[in-house]
Amino acid sequence: MAKRKLTGAEILWECLVREKVDVVFGYPGGAILPAYDALNKYKDKIHHVLVRHEQGATHMADGYARASGKVGVAMATSGPGAANMVTGIATAMMDSSPIVCITGQVPRAAIGSDAFQETDIAGAVIPVSKHSYLVMDIYDLPKTIKEAFAVARSGRPGPVLVDIPKDIQTQAIEFEYPEEPVSIPGNNFAHKAELNDLDQAAKLISKSNKPVILAGHGILISGASKEVVEMAEISSIPIGWTLLGSGAIPASHPLNMGMMGMHGEFAVNNAIQNADLLIACGMRFDDRVTGNITTYSPNSKKIHIEIDPAEINKNVQVDVGINGDLRTVLQQLIPLLSRKNNEDWLKTVSTWEGESQSRDIINLHTEILYGAQVIHDLWRETNGDAIIVTDVGQHQMLEAQYYNHEEPNTLLTSGGLGTMGFSLPAAIGASFSRKDKDIWVIVGDGSIQMTITELATAVQEKVNIKIAIINNGYLGMVRQWQQMFYDARYNETPISSPDYLKIAEAYGLPGFRVKERNEIQETVKKVTEIEGPALIEFVVEQHDMVYPMVPAGADLHEMISRPVHDQFQDSEM
Repeated sequence: MAKRKLTGAEILWECLVREKVDVVFGYPGGAILPAYDALNKYKDKIHHVLVRHEQGATHMADGYARASGKVGVAMATSGPGAANMVTGIATAMMDSSPIVCITGQVPRAAIGSDAFQETDIAGAVIPVSKHSYLVMDIYDLPKTIKEAFAVARSGRPGPVLVDIPKDIQTQAIEFEYPEEPVSIPGNNFAHKAELNDLDQAAKLISKSNKPVILAGHGILISGASKEVVEMAEISSIPIGWTLLGSGAIPASHPLNMGMMGMHGEFAVNNAIQNADLLIACGMRFDDRVTGNITTYSPNSKKIHIEIDPAEINKNVQVDVGINGDLRTVLQQLIPLLSRKNNEDWLKTVSTWEGESQSRDIINLHTEILYGAQVIHDLWRETNGDAIIVTDVGQHQMLEAQYYNHEEPNTLLTSGGLGTMGFSLPAAIGASFSRKDKDIWVIVGDGSIQMTITELATAVQEKVNIKIAIINNGYLGMVRQWQQMFYDARYNETPISSPDYLKIAEAYGLPGFRVKERNEIQETVKKVTEIEGPALIEFVVEQHDMVYPMVPAGADLHEMISRPVHDQFQDSEM
C-alpha cells in the first residue's frame, strides 16, 4: 500500500483515529489553526466539542476518562490557551486520570523569542503532569502521539501534554503509523506480587482480630471491586473507603462502613484507630485520610497494595508493601486466605455506627432546607442509579455521606487537588461516554460561578445533564473553618449569586428553584423527564456544618460530631 503524504495537522488527526478517539474537547487559536483546518477531513470520525474556556476542555476530557475508562483528549492554542489548561492537568495528575492535552506552539524559529502567545507549556506542566513533549521534528510526531497515549493509560494513569509548533502542523511528509508496541523506560510497573510478600500478607490477615480494609481509587482504576469484596467476605473484614474510592464497594454491602478521614464516618475512623491490621488497597495515605500521621492507627500492622512504588512507605510506614496491579495481586492473595469470623470486632463497629445515627440531620424535621436533605432525597428519587459529578466544598462531603453508590465510577469528583469549577465541565465530558445513565451535577454557589460559562457548551451539545446548585450564600467549607477555628470572622466568604433561573433562561435551558423539602420530589421528577440540560437551584440553610470533622493535623479519633438535636439550633433558624 502506497504511503500518503500528509501534513503534521493531518497526521495528528490520523493518530487520534488510530487511538480510537471519538470526541475532542477544545478551543481554537492561531498556533493550533492548521490542526483545526485539517479537522474538516475527520469530522465523520471525531466529534469536536467547542468549550468556552480551556480549563473546561481539560475537565471535560477528565470527566470523559473517569466515566469511560478511556483516554480523554483536550486541545488548545499556545500561550494563554495552553496556560488555561494547567489547572485541569494538575487535577488529572492528582487523581490519576488519563488525558492527553494537545497544544499548538509558535513556529520553531520563533521559540525562545518571546513571540506573540509564546509560552513554554511543555516545561510549565512538568511538575503537574505524567509527561510532556515538545515536538521539534515532524518525523517524530506519529510516534510521539502514540507514546503519549501509552504513557497516559499505563501503570498509574495520568495526564500527558504534546506541544506541536505551528510550522510542523503545516509541513508534509509521507505518513506511516508506528505499529510496534510502545516501550516506556521507567514505566514498567510490576503487575504480579512476589510470593514471599503474599505469604506475609496472608499470615497477617489470618492472625488479625480487628482488621480493616482501606479502599482507594486504585480499586476503580484496576477494576478490582469484585476481588476486594471477596477478600472482605472470606476474612470478615469491614471496609472504609476514601473519597475517590466511593463506589468501589456497594454501599448496601454489610461490611461497608463508609468514608474515612477528615469528614469520614465516626465508625470508620474509630475502626482505623483501634485496628490491629490495615489493608490499604490502591490509596496513598494523604493527609485528609490520616490526620496526625504520628498517631495514625498506632497499634496496627499495615499492608499496602499499590501500583505506584513511590507511594509505598511515602507517608505511612508499612509492614508489607506490595507493588503491583491491585486486581492481579488480590487474585494471587485470595487463594491463600482461610475463612474467619471476626464477630466481636464487627459488633464493636456496629455499635459505633449506631452512635452516629442518633445525630444524623436526615432524621430531623426542619423548616429550613439542608444540603444533606437535598442529596439524600436526590439519591432516593434517582434510585441511587445516577452518575454524580460533584464540585468541591461542603456539598462534596455531603454527597459522599448521603448518596449511596452501588457501582464503581458513579461518583466523579476532584479529590487530590480539590478543584472548584470541576463539576459542570466534567459532567459534560462524562455525558459523551455514559449515555446509559442519568448524570447529575451537584455544585455549590461558589463553584458553579467558576465555570458557569460551560452552560453554553451543555446547551450547544444538548447533553443530558441535570445541575443541582446547593446555594447557601457562602463559600461554605471555608466559612465552616472560619466558624470553628477563626471565631466566626467570615472574611470574604459570603458570596452573592446571580438569579440562576434567569441565567438558565439566558443560556436556553429550563431552570427551577426549590426552598422546601416537600418540593424536592416533584421538581426532580420533572427535571428528569426533560431531554437535555436542566438546572435546579436549592436554597439551603446558610450556617450548616459538615460533621463529623477531624481538624487539620489532629488525631483521627479526635472527631467533632454534630451536636445532639436539642443543642442543634442555630441562632439564624
